[in-house]
Amino acid sequence: MLLSVAVAVLLLCVQCLHGSALPAVSSYEFTAYRMQQYNMAQQKHGCRGAIVVAEARSADEPSLTRRCVIMKVSDFTTERYFEAQRQNAAAVLILLPKNISGISHDTLQSFMVSESEALQKETLMPVYVAPEDEQLLYMYEEVKQAAATRTSSIFVRDIFHFPILPGAGEDIPTIVITAHYDSYGLAPWLSYGADSNGSGVTILLELARLFQKLYSSSSTRPQYHLMFSLTGGGKYNFQGTKRWIEENLDHAESSLLHDNVAFVLCLDTLANGDELYMHVSRPPKPDTPMHSFIQHLEEVVSSRFPWVKVGLVHKKINLVESTVAWEHERYSLRRILGFTLSHLEDPKSELRGSILDTMSQVDFRKLKRNGIIIAEALAWYMYNLSDKGSPKDVQVFKGQLDFQDSRISSLLSFLTSIPRATQLLDKEPSHILLVNSLEHEFKRYLQQVYRHTFRQDKRDPDITFFDQMNQPVVMYRVKPAAFDLFLGGCIAAYLGIVYYGIQKSCSSAGLFQFCRSVKTVGFNYEAAKQPGAEPQCLRSVLALVCEGPWEGNRSWTVTPGMCVSLFCFSKEALNLPWLPAE
Repeated sequence: MLLSVAVAVLLLCVQCLHGSALPAVSSYEFTAYRMQQYNMAQQKHGCRGAIVVAEARSADEPSLTRRCVIMKVSDFTTERYFEAQRQNAAAVLILLPKNISGISHDTLQSFMVSESEALQKETLMPVYVAPEDEQLLYMYEEVKQAAATRTSSIFVRDIFHFPILPGAGEDIPTIVITAHYDSYGLAPWLSYGADSNGSGVTILLELARLFQKLYSSSSTRPQYHLMFSLTGGGKYNFQGTKRWIEENLDHAESSLLHDNVAFVLCLDTLANGDELYMHVSRPPKPDTPMHSFIQHLEEVVSSRFPWVKVGLVHKKINLVESTVAWEHERYSLRRILGFTLSHLEDPKSELRGSILDTMSQVDFRKLKRNGIIIAEALAWYMYNLSDKGSPKDVQVFKGQLDFQDSRISSLLSFLTSIPRATQLLDKEPSHILLVNSLEHEFKRYLQQVYRHTFRQDKRDPDITFFDQMNQPVVMYRVKPAAFDLFLGGCIAAYLGIVYYGIQKSCSSAGLFQFCRSVKTVGFNYEAAKQPGAEPQCLRSVLALVCEGPWEGNRSWTVTPGMCVSLFCFSKEALNLPWLPAE
């Protein structure tokens, strides 16, 4: 009965599985159509290959060698086709949608151009086209997802904003103020970067707001161009800064970096400490713009914040190393004077990359103080107030030009509301919104805002990111190992007791039934009581045991317990009290 029920349940499960529309099966056969092959006027066209035994991969994969590249119509472009050829891909499979009218005109036009160019030349790589169906679309999505798992970002997306405040006059020098906006930590999804470098971005945005008011009037406009720069990839060897410098110095015919740059001021980790260090690659020479600015900064600190320690940290750039310590070193390598302001003396400080760098570690009073010091020093330098005999304690930024506590708090809170790790900034909608908001904040106060996006060369990427940074984890609550040992001992003891009880029960039941059988065959109890009758009785009993069937066809099996009981019979044991009644 139990076996029948189990078989019925199994058949029911098989029927349910057979009737369900599973998204994928272990094997699936479909019809594919090979790209045509022909010769005309001694010219060979089409693909010569036909046999395909290869692993399926997406066109987004960095390595396509000996792989079958799966593409939709929208994915198939001339560049991707020739890239698959260059990497010696095993084959190309193009999925053709059933409803062609649903494809946009631009996509159709692009596919047609690529199709025509593919047919112009001969290729050894097999090219197949298959109509889309549920299983093929599932396979396509699966290989796309697998590509994101292996190399989710072979490209590093670096976004830059370069608003410029034009100064009064022509051929005037430019001051560049820059900060990187990405964060870094053990886990990208937990890296909020409040001090490093949310503080630098906050001060930069506030400086843009304040100086915009000064530049808005011709009477207060200094004779300096002021450029603000927010860069990505700062935590990865300042890749964003590197690419922008290369773009402007190596590829652009003219840019502000080609012209007279007074210095580059880099802001990094400025929300803590009573120290302010100026990191330079080479000591500034007297009578240089950078030396003059540093003097003004020291004067502002000594007159208004005497408890703040100002220091100059000189670190030469080691050309042997592949990484740089501070952002200004990227400019110094191209002979552009620059320095970094930070409350950290050591560039390798753990505070520059930690998942514990959150809002709770920020001192807003010190963040505002450092912002005021930088703003006042810039104003003193650009307006040359020391040469004009202005008092050393004069304040340029006060009243409507003062740093606003609420704005500083809201800016930093917004920057730390989501993690800003480089590999996340171009994926999630919330991260894309953050970058768009930074651009909007620039446009709110400045007119000329440019956004540049650079991608790495996929053939020789500087850095490759891997995905699956946030995975579900299941936690189970279990007893300690000592409890398992104790429980095992209890179970063993319980089984031993049960086994012993079963053995005793079997012996007693067998002896009881044997005695009833002895009585049934007419054993002479009175004769057994006579003196000297015990041996005869025992022989009679043993004979009964060995003779076999009693009470019809019933046979007995003599257990060791029964044998021991039989041979222990005595005169007292054969007395009537131990025999059962009728």
